[in-house]
Amino acid sequence: MTGHPSIDLVNTEVMRRGNRHNLLATKDDLRRWIETSIETGGVHPESLPEGCDTGEALRDLLVLRELLRRGFERFADGREPEAGWKDELEAQVARAPFAYRVSGAILVPVPQGPPADALVSLVAVDALRLLAEGKLKTLRRCANPDCVLLFMDASGRRKWCSMKVCGNRTKVARHYARKEKAGRA
Repeated sequence: MTGHPSIDLVNTEVMRRGNRHNLLATKDDLRRWIETSIETGGVHPESLPEGCDTGEALRDLLVLRELLRRGFERFADGREPEAGWKDELEAQVARAPFAYRVSGAILVPVPQGPPADALVSLVAVDALRLLAEGKLKTLRRCANPDCVLLFMDASGRRKWCSMKVCGNRTKVARHYARKEKAGRA
């Protein structure tokens, strides 16, 4: 996980055997995603109200995931998002506007509103923050054509979502292709 809940949400959809697979299909999946978002620092635990791991929150997050994917993939392709994309994100944040609380030395955003709206608002505000900071321009698609994951790369040199997974698979495939070609020669 990236520590950015908006990117991490988009990356809850992966390719398996040529088909898209939803990693956020059940309330248990949602609970695990929330726990991992907290562990990676993408979401502060005090930002999340109780009951944000409901079926309603899951449904709303999947709708938000599609909105984010549309815009993020355009950024990854070097294009601007479609007109109105930012406005749709802002509307998601307006469902549960923020109050703030000091927790230790951290200013914590606390969405005000129903738990499902609060979770959606937190993720949408992360995407808006990345947009405002210009960081969405560093979004890249994995170089593996069978992968739909996105990642941020400010250096411009990274190719894979994960060197351990997609990078290694590609290297192994190239190795076997060279070996096979040499065997035929």
